[in-house]
Amino acid sequence: MDDPNADTEWNDILRARGIIPPKEEESKEAIEDIYVEALKARRKEEASLENKTLDELDELEDEFDDDHILLEYRKKRLEEMQKLTEQNKYGEVTQISKPDFVKEVTEASKECYVVVHLFKDYIPACKLMNQHLAQLAKEFKATKFVKIVSDQCIPNYPDRNVPTLLVYGEGDIKANIVGAVAFGGMNMTVSSIRAQLANVGAVPPEQKEEGGDKKKKSIYRSEATAALSSDEDESDDDQGYY
Repeated sequence: MDDPNADTEWNDILRARGIIPPKEEESKEAIEDIYVEALKARRKEEASLENKTLDELDELEDEFDDDHILLEYRKKRLEEMQKLTEQNKYGEVTQISKPDFVKEVTEASKECYVVVHLFKDYIPACKLMNQHLAQLAKEFKATKFVKIVSDQCIPNYPDRNVPTLLVYGEGDIKANIVGAVAFGGMNMTVSSIRAQLANVGAVPPEQKEEGGDKKKKSIYRSEATAALSSDEDESDDDQGYY
């Protein structure tokens, strides 16, 4: 009997008509092609799930073939959401006292960045700083923002040095930014403060847009600054604090 795997013209004709089976190597190639296509389809399905929300994953339950993969991605999304919730747990500027400092700042900074504002209520630049920090705290809830009266934190701390921002991370101080001048004086903005904090990794840097510089100049004095305009004509005793 002729070998059905032989490379003859007659066998090719018989194979084409389905009279004899395809060659073994052709069968192996076909199986490999099927496997590769199945693998590609699996990866495509997984990729389609990568950025789905929990609600979108719920909607796919009835139409998705592999429940195991769906459950894995649901578990992954829940873990990501839980982690995000644990990180984004602050959102406001909290006032602390000296006995709280180690716990609220040094110890807390082992888990996240902590920004400490040394302030005095009567100094306009400190008021402005507190308003801007409140906005940053709402935006970056994974970073802890606290404030403490300057000479309660550091005895005899000079009023001319406030506002001062201390940045803690990994249980240690990362930056000590002294005076309003570093942030633009009474022209300080949320962006100017954010830039300083971003330099040490306490918050993400601001994304720059084309033409953004011109816009920033036109709004350099924020609403918070305008609200404090009546304080700008302070007495000579306040000169140099901002």
